[in-house]
Amino acid sequence: MNSSPFVLAASAEMLYVDRPVADRIRAIHDAGFAAEIWDWRNHDLHELEALAASGVVFTSMTGYTTGTLADETGADALLRTAAESVVVSRRLGTPSLNLHGTGLDNRGLPVVPADEVTPRMWDTARRTLTRIAELGEREGVTFVLENLNTAVDHPGTPFAKAADTLALVRRVDSPHLRLNLDLYHAQIGEGNLIELCRKALPWVGEVQVADVPGRCEPGTGEIRYAAIACALAEAGYTGVVGLEAWASGDPDEALAAFREAFAG
Repeated sequence: MNSSPFVLAASAEMLYVDRPVADRIRAIHDAGFAAEIWDWRNHDLHELEALAASGVVFTSMTGYTTGTLADETGADALLRTAAESVVVSRRLGTPSLNLHGTGLDNRGLPVVPADEVTPRMWDTARRTLTRIAELGEREGVTFVLENLNTAVDHPGTPFAKAADTLALVRRVDSPHLRLNLDLYHAQIGEGNLIELCRKALPWVGEVQVADVPGRCEPGTGEIRYAAIACALAEAGYTGVVGLEAWASGDPDEALAAFREAFAG
């Protein structure tokens, strides 16, 4: 069903939200997409493991449960819970584990907000991510650092912009630490998406998409995702493109619009 040059995935956290999570994942799989989840602690892992055994492909999950990049205590917590997440990723066959600049609460707000990111915080974040990359190398997984927007969804999150996450990933320069380039967040925070994709592509581990405003499927807002898909394909990207979006109406139609935008 997928004629796209990319691996297309969709977030089970944001689609078919009136159904149990396992049913959401089955619906995404049956439509021909891989599935993505957020915090694994919120799910029945035996149930998800059975889905993986039945053929469901999980491309991404949250790669930590507590911690932050920019202080030593928070870094230790992040490393500890990242190691726990690696164990879960093996059960589900999930190759990518997602990170943010700091832990987020259930409203998406930073557990440790920062109005200003100091040089010392940058240096601590770099050292923390170097340790994360070393964990990924030992365990054979890839951690991906996601950019966020601070204007609408995640005010006060440090290292939020794509420019920040890209700078950190480039500085660590490890194949086990890549960028989760979220174009919804980047459009709100920075714009110039095609040029951003081209600049970031050597360090990208996944691209996530939703339209602006509203965070719904492609075609509901201002982003011309078909043009972005062409630019990614021309640049040689063949990795995961994940729909991390709410359905504006029917979830099946939202997935169809996503597939059409990234058909190549």
